[in-house]
Amino acid sequence: MNEITLHPDPAVLGVRDPRYIPRRLTIDRRPDGSILLHNPTPLIGVFDNAVAAVAHWAGLAPGRTWLAERSGEGWRTVTYAEGWERIGAIAGGLGGLGLQRGEPLLILARNSIDHALIAFAAMGRGIPIAAISPQYGLAGADLSRLAHAVDLIGPSAVLVDDPAAFAGALGSDILAGLPVIATRGERSGAVMIDDLLRASPTDPTAAPGDIAKLLLTSGSTGKPKAVICAHAAVAVTAAQVAGCFDDPEPPVVVNQAPWSHSLGANAILQMVTHRGGTVHIDTGQPVAGRHLETVRNLKSIAPTYHNMVPAGWDLLAGELERDPDLARAFFSRVRLLQYGGAALGQATCDRIQAVARATIGEGISFSSGYGSTETGPTATNVHWPNLTMGLMGLPLPQTTVKLAPSQGRMEFRVKGPQMSAGYYRNPEATAGAFDEEGFYRLGDAARAVDEARLEHGLVFDGRLSENFKLSNGTFVNAGALRVAAVSAIGGAAADAVVCGEGFGGVGLLIFLNPPFCADLSDEAVRAAIRDGLLAHNGRATGGSARIDRALILAGAPHAPSGEITDKGYINQTLARARRRDDIARLFADPPDHAIIVV
Repeated sequence: MNEITLHPDPAVLGVRDPRYIPRRLTIDRRPDGSILLHNPTPLIGVFDNAVAAVAHWAGLAPGRTWLAERSGEGWRTVTYAEGWERIGAIAGGLGGLGLQRGEPLLILARNSIDHALIAFAAMGRGIPIAAISPQYGLAGADLSRLAHAVDLIGPSAVLVDDPAAFAGALGSDILAGLPVIATRGERSGAVMIDDLLRASPTDPTAAPGDIAKLLLTSGSTGKPKAVICAHAAVAVTAAQVAGCFDDPEPPVVVNQAPWSHSLGANAILQMVTHRGGTVHIDTGQPVAGRHLETVRNLKSIAPTYHNMVPAGWDLLAGELERDPDLARAFFSRVRLLQYGGAALGQATCDRIQAVARATIGEGISFSSGYGSTETGPTATNVHWPNLTMGLMGLPLPQTTVKLAPSQGRMEFRVKGPQMSAGYYRNPEATAGAFDEEGFYRLGDAARAVDEARLEHGLVFDGRLSENFKLSNGTFVNAGALRVAAVSAIGGAAADAVVCGEGFGGVGLLIFLNPPFCADLSDEAVRAAIRDGLLAHNGRATGGSARIDRALILAGAPHAPSGEITDKGYINQTLARARRRDDIARLFADPPDHAIIVV
């Protein structure tokens, strides 16, 4: 076993200093071909539970803004001291409703200050919160997904932000009999947040081993499972991310990631709170048109750190290129950009860097991470100055990654203090999720950027559940191929579904990027796609990496079915299952006039 320490040097890339600590890594190559990668950086300042950071900063920086949300043209804000006082009162109110320790509170609400206050109050009392995607209960939703979630979680009450928006779900048999808590609007019998705030305050009683949160998996490999997030694990994962930095300044973020997912709930909200920072809640979405709210917010608040899913970065790149005022505001003090949820094309990063250099004379380091709901969510991240997209990074402090040989590739497994203990009320799934040494198996593969120098990081090498074989037996790495093809097309494509299982070649179902295509003719759009795919094929090294055909789809991915998540990425397996007719058309012989043959 050997240990490597590398000191960051932002000047090499000409980027603003992201303030990382030195990169540390130990490497253990085993006789069976597996490799263990461990980050020995010690953890400091870990809180006992998921709410203690609010109390800490209420004492040290009582007047600092913790949470902010839009209120007309301005912002409604809550300081750390105000937040802690209200959390105590709400906790007393929840006790008055009869909510018991260990009985989950279902949260069917969008991100908001009141959502956060009630969630932290519940966690502090030892009441697990189970925030699920608002898509499950909004008008037009497939309520079978909500029914599965409720059956899985067994909640004792439900929190909604607007009873009218969730009227159908609240009126269904699925939620019948559950006490309803609401943050605004009116509903007969509902308890309002103002009622809770009038209660006598109580101190938190949660222990490190208590369940803080139950978060649903994406469902990409079957029906969603409820991941157990203990207080200790939630607190540790925030400390691990913070431990990658030598930065005494509290972060300021403008963030849209939903708290029904681990990225928004833990990697953003909990991490920023751990560091005493400020979260400006962004109600924009990474969808054309709805991203303009994010643009408005970024003109008002200059972040020090900005994280979005790739679909959001694709849209923001165009806005930064078109709007010098936005670019000046955005790049004025941001030190780090990050994406998650899916891979970001190199072309998008390069466009953003070009605007940054033209605006402030230097680039901004672009980071990424990798993990799952079960890993807290972060198992690895890029914690060094970087402008190369597609990296998974290296283990977080006190995290160990095992790369295990499997079918000619290296399966990614992980162990660390941020890990979930398993799945709520599902011992069989829990037992099957870990290997014989206790490493969690994500079902993905990874490879080294440089086999001789593992300290340069890892690259995603395919999500096994989304990959497939062609009729000739050739293996298709759907995840890597999607990123490469969409990046080669450029701005015309917002995303794509990779198809071809059982066929003789690979095809794409393409969703267009409306702002980019608005001023182009249909033939110009088709030409941009064909030219991009020809360029991609020219760089391809194997038959499975080539694209033979493409079909442009009308509209956007179907959110109510879960085809696209509220984090903005496509569930490839589900999309292929939903669009069998489109796939049959894509590969029909002879191809019709709509098929782009490459």
